[in-house]
Amino acid sequence: MIEDAGTAAAHVSAIKRGEPHLPGELGIWFFVGGDLLVFTLFFVLIAVGNKEQAAMFAQSRATLDMWIGVANTALLLTGSWFVAMGVEQCRRPQNPATSKYFSLAILCGLLFVANKSFEWSSKIHEGITPATNDFYMYFFIFTGIHLLHVLIGIGVLLFMRSVSRRPTLERGHIRTLESGATFWHLVDLLWVFLFALLYLL
Repeated sequence: MIEDAGTAAAHVSAIKRGEPHLPGELGIWFFVGGDLLVFTLFFVLIAVGNKEQAAMFAQSRATLDMWIGVANTALLLTGSWFVAMGVEQCRRPQNPATSKYFSLAILCGLLFVANKSFEWSSKIHEGITPATNDFYMYFFIFTGIHLLHVLIGIGVLLFMRSVSRRPTLERGHIRTLESGATFWHLVDLLWVFLFALLYLL
């Protein structure tokens, strides 16, 4: 049942006053925790491989274009900023321009996908595939799994933009937006670790 505007306003006021508040639904935090555990295993595999096959990993890493990784990192960080701004604006009444922040975040996500696709196609054109060695196996598989997260995240952002365009945002709508933002920030965080391990380590 949708709560009335007065209840929603009280909820938003509580957030602004800094009262204890867990953004989003509890379920999204269980999902985030589980996803972090899975990716932690991926990170450990990369670190172990780097230790056991240091020379090969270093040689393979040198063939990656670090600036593509930097650009993708900047895109996701910028997208996360737009998402955070969008959610914050949604807590303020009568702000019809709010959805533009989610549109800009979607654009960042799409540019990330295009950039990653270009990087993959370049490597495959050079004859580099997941079968080349363990480094590239990790590179393609783990960045591929992350790319799937980005695509799902873009879908989430599209839904968030739709919600943000409602004439009245109730408490449930705000929690939905917070849940979506939490997922997108997770996507951003996972990439930062992948970037460090695959491009910089």
